[in-house]
Amino acid sequence: MSVTDKNTAIVKQTAAQLGFDYCGIAKAGYLSDDARRLESWLSKGMHGTMQYMQNHFDLRVDPTLIVPGAKSIITILYNYYPAEQQVDGAPKISKYAYGKDYHEIIRKKLNEFLSLLQQQIGDIQGRGFVDSAPVLERSWAQKSGLGWVGKNGNLIHKAQGSFFFIASLIVDLPLTYDDPFAKDYCGSCTRCIDACPTEAILPDKVINAQKCISYFTIELKEELIPEKNKWDDWIFGCDVCQDVCPWNRFSKQTRHAALKPITEIINFNKQDWDELTEEKFKLIFSKSALKRTKYAGIKRNLKFIQK
Repeated sequence: MSVTDKNTAIVKQTAAQLGFDYCGIAKAGYLSDDARRLESWLSKGMHGTMQYMQNHFDLRVDPTLIVPGAKSIITILYNYYPAEQQVDGAPKISKYAYGKDYHEIIRKKLNEFLSLLQQQIGDIQGRGFVDSAPVLERSWAQKSGLGWVGKNGNLIHKAQGSFFFIASLIVDLPLTYDDPFAKDYCGSCTRCIDACPTEAILPDKVINAQKCISYFTIELKEELIPEKNKWDDWIFGCDVCQDVCPWNRFSKQTRHAALKPITEIINFNKQDWDELTEEKFKLIFSKSALKRTKYAGIKRNLKFIQK
């Protein structure tokens, strides 16, 4: 076994040891196709008020600018499909936000991942990213053989659907690379497009963020929402396009205890949400992704779905 193959085996074994559900590896390089798509998407203003999407364009499409000397992109998937669901009739929360904030959970694991690799292999420079830096995680996941990008813009794993967090570890270590996932198994299915309440899913896997419920409920900071759409009672994120995806019939309940749903998210009914005070919000959701939209945002969204 070559040194490269041996190091690759260490990477895969360490990922499994840390509890990551899947791990794939791709060669670091410039994402020319993604650069064209991203430039077109931004030029059409589909990012709405998410100005950060315009920042660091070069870094988004070239990881060697993020980690000088980068040789490999290690992509991991972390299943978040919950065992429990919200009570019937409650204002809806996206499943990824049922438990503690995944940024904190996975960032800690990525730091441990790099540290363990350094202990076993030697001097490695690298950085871990989870949905908070200019890294195109879905593209790297596809290039790492972990799945394909569906019509709803989500990565779909053939064996387990799309309810995964995606994270990247960019390292200056040459490794044996997985074959890219070459086939798109969405076929002629248009369930996600047909089911989207706000018609945010466009042809060619383009998502108009300005129409997306997740954008309205989380990203948009204005006091008054610019247009009224059919929100289907979502107050934080939206899972409609994933819930209707046939591939998610293969979803398995997460085995990660750190993602156990916050009791109130599962049990709160409409009245509980309406009566929620700012003090209780800060206490209950201090370690939740819901803090991203803040108390005022949740109250705004609750008011909007009741109109």
